[in-house]
Amino acid sequence: MINELFKDVDHRMKMSVEHTKNEFSGLRSGRASITLVEHIKVPYYGNPTPLNQVANLSVPEPRMIVIQPWEKSLTADIEKAVMSADLGLNPTNDGVVIRIPIPALTDERRKELIRHVHNIAEDGRIGIRNVRRDANDHLKRAEKEHEISEDNAKRAISNVQEMTDKYIKEIDEAVALKEKDIMEV
Repeated sequence: MINELFKDVDHRMKMSVEHTKNEFSGLRSGRASITLVEHIKVPYYGNPTPLNQVANLSVPEPRMIVIQPWEKSLTADIEKAVMSADLGLNPTNDGVVIRIPIPALTDERRKELIRHVHNIAEDGRIGIRNVRRDANDHLKRAEKEHEISEDNAKRAISNVQEMTDKYIKEIDEAVALKEKDIMEV
């Protein structure tokens, strides 16, 4: 029973860290990355469809994203979708491809992004702590119902705390990397 619980806790905490890192990848640093735009939804035959499913996305140079729609009729819709995504990007459309120059970040924008990174990280930490709370509640309930001994419950709670510390440290390391990435010129 305890091993099953540990596997579940480990999996859920890992997923929380992965989700947090995935959220970070969508934040704009000073360099071009297709992760900035691939999630943008474009109307495609009446359905909102992720951009990476209707066009080729590439980064031919460090400060340029190029979007080549599979159907030329989508060019205007893609351009509108990128502009309305509130990323601070201004695409240019030549009728065949859409080019998105990535402007350098201002100091004010960098600070704003770092605040956003910290908010995302805190959400990830909260997710991990919620998993810890659920596991501890489960262990205390099992101890109360005499399914496990008091010593085993304390040992298991200690192990859950070690896992919590490990995954929160991973999030902290990811925050440090993203901050460094944002602050680079």
